[in-house]
This record gives sequence, C-alpha cells and structure tokens, in this order.
Amino acid sequence: MGLLVGTLGVLASWTPWGSEWEKGLGLSWLFQLRGATAPPVNVMVVAIDKLSSDELGFPPMPDRWPRGTHARLIEKLSNAGAHAIAFDLRFDVPGAVPEDDAKLAAAMRAAGNVVVVERLDRIPLAGRSQSMHFSGSMETSAALLPEIADAAAARAPFPLPRAARVNEYWTFRPDAGDTPTLPVTMVQLVALKAYEDFVRLLHRTSPAHARSVPAHRDAVVIDDLILTLRGLFSGDPGIVRRMTDALDHDPDIGVRNRHLIRALLNLYASDELHYLDFYGPPRTVPTVPYHVALGDAAGASPGVADFAGKAVFVGYSAATQPEQDRVRDDYHTVFSRTDGLYISGVEIAATAFANLMDGRAIRPLSFSSRLALVFAWGFVLAGTYGIRRRPGAFALDAVFVIATLAWVAAYVGIARHRFAADGTWLPLVIPLLLQVPLAVFGVVLLRYYDAWQERKAFKAAVGKFLPERVLAEISRSTDAAVPDNQLIHGVCLATDAEMYTTLAERMEPARLGVLMNDYYAVLFEPVERHGGIVSDVVGDAMLAIWSSAAADAAVRRRACLACLDIAAALERFNRAPGRPPLHTRIGLHSGEMLLGRVGALQHYEYRAVGDMVNTSNRIQGLNKHLGTRLLVSESVVAGLDDFVARPLGSFLLAGKTSPVRVLELLARREDASAAQLWLCDVFARAVRDYESQAWPQGCEKFAEILEAVPGDGPARFYLERCQDYRAAAPVGPWDASIRIAAK
Repeated sequence: MGLLVGTLGVLASWTPWGSEWEKGLGLSWLFQLRGATAPPVNVMVVAIDKLSSDELGFPPMPDRWPRGTHARLIEKLSNAGAHAIAFDLRFDVPGAVPEDDAKLAAAMRAAGNVVVVERLDRIPLAGRSQSMHFSGSMETSAALLPEIADAAAARAPFPLPRAARVNEYWTFRPDAGDTPTLPVTMVQLVALKAYEDFVRLLHRTSPAHARSVPAHRDAVVIDDLILTLRGLFSGDPGIVRRMTDALDHDPDIGVRNRHLIRALLNLYASDELHYLDFYGPPRTVPTVPYHVALGDAAGASPGVADFAGKAVFVGYSAATQPEQDRVRDDYHTVFSRTDGLYISGVEIAATAFANLMDGRAIRPLSFSSRLALVFAWGFVLAGTYGIRRRPGAFALDAVFVIATLAWVAAYVGIARHRFAADGTWLPLVIPLLLQVPLAVFGVVLLRYYDAWQERKAFKAAVGKFLPERVLAEISRSTDAAVPDNQLIHGVCLATDAEMYTTLAERMEPARLGVLMNDYYAVLFEPVERHGGIVSDVVGDAMLAIWSSAAADAAVRRRACLACLDIAAALERFNRAPGRPPLHTRIGLHSGEMLLGRVGALQHYEYRAVGDMVNTSNRIQGLNKHLGTRLLVSESVVAGLDDFVARPLGSFLLAGKTSPVRVLELLARREDASAAQLWLCDVFARAVRDYESQAWPQGCEKFAEILEAVPGDGPARFYLERCQDYRAAAPVGPWDASIRIAAK
C-alpha cells in the first residue's frame, strides 16, 4: 500500500496539474501558515494615494500631478541620503507645464540615482523568406520623454506574469532581449557603492572578463553594465563560484560591501524568473504617504520617514479598497485582504528588490527531490496503517486516526518551519489532499483484503472437501449454510486403478498409504490445473467434476486436456523404479448432474449425483472389456476439433436403458502421430461395417488393424464378434449397440 500511495503521488506531481495545484494552493497555504514577517529595512515606498492628493490639492490620477512636485521630492530624498530612487510612473509624454519637465530632469540629473519605469510594447512581426512565411511578436521599450530619459540614471520595465494571482517576477525579460527589470536595476545602482571591490574581485578571478567592464564607478552606465555582466555570468557560470571564494577570503572588504557583492553574485547566478517572498499584506513594506515624504524627508520625523541609506520606490499605493478602484495598479497575491485591497505594483517592485538584496527567495525543491519526498511521504503514511495489522482483522480505529493526524501535523510543521527559515517550499497539496485520502481509502481496501484472506484461508482449510461453488457461497457469510441441491451442467471424470485389492493385501499399510498419496498427487494436479475439482476419493477410485451454469465447450475441452495429462503422468509414474505400477482406467461423460448434500441425520457429504456420475463410472469400467485406458462419451468431444479420438461404437452399459456412443481419447490433434490418425480412420470404417452387418469386410479391417497393432484391445474385441456373427448371424431385429452386462 505504501508503494502504491507513494507512486500515485509521484505520478500526480509529474503532471503539469500537480505543479499548478502546488503553486495555486500549496504556496498560499505556506504563506498563511508563516504569516507576515518583519518588513525589510533597506527599502521604503512613497505612496501616491488619496490622502496625499487631498492634502496637496492634486487630482487623484498620478499622471496628472505636476512634475515639479516630483522634482522637489527627489531633492528631499537625495538630501535625506536615499541610495536610489525609483519612479513607478510614466514619463512618456510632456507634462502640462513644460518648465516642470525641465525641473524634474534637472533634479534627476543632480541626484544621479533615479530610475524611471518604462513601458514594454509588444510589436507583431511578420515576413517571408524564400522558402517560408513567418510571424510572431517581440517586446520593445516604449520611448520616454527624451529629456527625462537622458537625465535618469537608468530606465527599466517591471512587467509581471499574467496570472490570476501574482507569485513571480522577472529579473530579466527574455521576450525583450533579456532587458533587466526595475528591481535588478535598483540592486545594481545601490551596489555601485561596492563597485571598486567588485571589479577587483572580478579581475582577480577572471582578468579577461574584467576588461569588459569599466574600471571605475564614474564611467559606469547602469543599463550597459547590467547587460555586460549578464552576458559574462551566463557565458561562464564558474565566475560566481570563483568570486564567492575570493570574497570569503578577502579581509579588506567591509561588511556593507560584502553584502552588496553577494547580492549581485546571487542575482546574476539565478534564473530570470523568481518567486516573490512577500512580507505580508498590503503596505507591510514601510510606506510613507507622498505628502509626508515631501514635507518630512529632511529628517523632521525620522521615525516616520527616515530615508537614509535606503532604496525608495515612488508610485501609486492605495490605502483602502474604494481608493484602489479609482486607479488600478494592484495585483491579487497570497496576502490580498478580505476587504478586497490588493498589493500595489510599486510595493511588489519594492518587495522584489528587498528579496534580491537580502538573499530571500522562495526555493522550490528540485524536481527529483520533490518526487522523492512525495514518494517517501506516501510510503511512510500508508505504512502507518500496517503497524498494528493482524491477520484476519483490521480496523480504522482511534490509533490510526491519531497516527495519521500526527504525521500530518509533523509534516505541516516541518514545511512551515522550512518555509519561514529559508524559503524552502515543500509540497502540500498532493501530500495532504491526494495521498492522505488515498491512504485512508487504502485502509478500506485492506479491510476487504483481510476479509478476502480469511475466505482464502477458509477455502484452503476445507477446499479439499468441498467444491469451489459451495465454498464461494459459504464464504459470503459466516452464517451461510451449505447450499441446497443444484442442477448444473458439467463433465464427470471417473478413474479406477487395476489390481488395487490384490496390491492392498500384499503391501504394508504405511507403504500403501505413501504409494496412494503419490498416486493421487499425480491425478489431482492435472484436474486442478485445468479447472476441475475432486469431488470424491474412495480407495483407488477418484471422481472429479467440471461444472458450469450452461453447456460449455470450454469446460469439456479442459476436462479432455486433464485426462490426457493424467494418462501421460501415470505413464511416468508407473515407470518409476521401486514401486508397483498402478494401471488406471479413465472414463469421461458430460451432461446434467445434481450437485448437493447427500446423507442423513448428522452425517452429510457434498457431492455430484445422478445418471452422469453413474455413466462415467460405467464408461470407466468399459475399459476392462475393450483393453483400453481412456474412454469418453460422444457428448464430451462433440464439436471439439482439438483432439483425436477413435470411435468405438455404441454400448448399452450395465444398468442403463439407453446406449452411449463411446470413443477412445488418443491425443491432442497437434500431438497426434500418423499411426494414430490411420488407426482412427480404419477403425471408424470397420465399426461402420460391423454396424451395417458387413461381417466379412469388418473382419478384414479389424484383422488389418491387429496386424499393424497386435495388442489393440478394441480391434480384437470387434474381430471376435464379427467372426461369431459371420459364423452364425444374430437372430431377430439387428441392434448395433453392444450390451455390457458386467460393470
């Protein structure tokens, strides 16, 4: 069961739906289990909101605010010691007052650390070459107002994946030529304070690559530097390891610069798509209303607006849900509030920046590790249910419920701890919503399996004494009685060993018991292998039956196969040295029979009774008169082309009022020899001569057979009768059936 539950969990995790379930539901659970965390200390958001627009007397739409005010804010933030400033506002068209654009550009140029957001536009592509037509699209940066673009330290887009819930962000946008996004640009801008140390490490570990970047900070163009470093680290991933080793062994680099360089190395070594490690609900990242920052940025209220040494993100961030509906720059996340307030785009950008600076990340397990964990969880969980399993009994009691709850609590606790400690993302949906129910469902199956095992044990104990049909009916209920008599179709096999009485007189009982056990093992095995049941064993005789609800050729075929296998096995048995041979006669007949209880008072046996049983015994006894070993009635082989059988004529057996046509079953058709086929053909013609009273012709054919097969019993039997009738014709009406008076 553990293997099954583990494997099904692996298969579910392997599918795209498994990953989507974990991303959509499992990640949300982990954030809710962890809750909000301490906000980052290296970033602040200056929120353009309704309160600020009311205080400043500006329109609610941010793009209609006078840009001269933004220039004043940049001056305030620069004077307060902000490391970098990002504007999540659009400056792609001139403002209402041209002088304000100039003021804003001048303030940006003076600060030297301002990044502005640019929009990405998707441009369709189409064309035709000599052999094919192609179409597609690409993303390209929308043009900014030239004077703003020239004055800003850098410009960068911040697109977010289109999804019902935002979980990820891009550091580099592949569809736009690996364009760095806003958080990356801000990290690189802040990290310029450690640029000289960074270049020195790069020169020490990879001198050739160091020549690709400016030697001094003053010569750096942020956009160009990012693209250059992206190319260097992508082309030679080993740079990160070498620079990290050099950083760890360089005592001259201070704590702050060491932190900045490590953030850069982690950034350039990672993939372009990152999961957001949210700090909490909207405005968990320290947020200051725009009007407060504009009035207090110089340090009048350091507890509220201390911007020194921080990266500052300026953009629209609503404080309430109605306010949010006026300007839509918000996204549904795992921390969306119940009143409908979502986290703003500018706060998501600040969150991404803080994640990169602090080395925070949501770290999903590798694909192989996730599959291994899911398999191990399923195996251990389902294995819990087998601890107290007892043969014949299994209950879903309090012990198993408690054990399951304990496992679930432990797993969820570990998942929460790892997620809170280092962002490790353990799967929850498939282990809890798929594998736990599967394991519980498996308990139900195990209970049925135990019941089946009990029935199987019961059958093993009494199966030697009762037919399968009876066992099945009894095992359905512990209160079931032996069923009443049933009229069924089937085949009956009767055997008898020659000279058993004489053998029993001569052998010691112990040796006789061993011999007969070995003998019956030879008989029973083919019967059971071919779907029959041994109904009765008395002394040296066996009765076996094959039953079905209606006449079935397949049942007759299996019985014939069993007889041929018994005959072959007995030949080998009788050739074995050290024990007397037991030559056995076999008779086979098919038809209706009664299967049920036979007896009285306190003694009953369950067996087949009826004319079919008697007839099979009489056919078995006919072997003594014909000198054969294996005889079957015509009803057994009718319509079966799989076998070669010699027709022996019609016989009125002892105690019978109707004759039975009998055949000698010789072999499977594919195993039959040419001599056997010849014998069947000639004997059939000879029997027809006998039945048509052509005594001379019959004598010739039976003599021909005896000349080829001197010991053939049926030919000698018929030859003697033909000779008698040839000498003295029978008196009265002719009946070709041969009467056998003795059993």
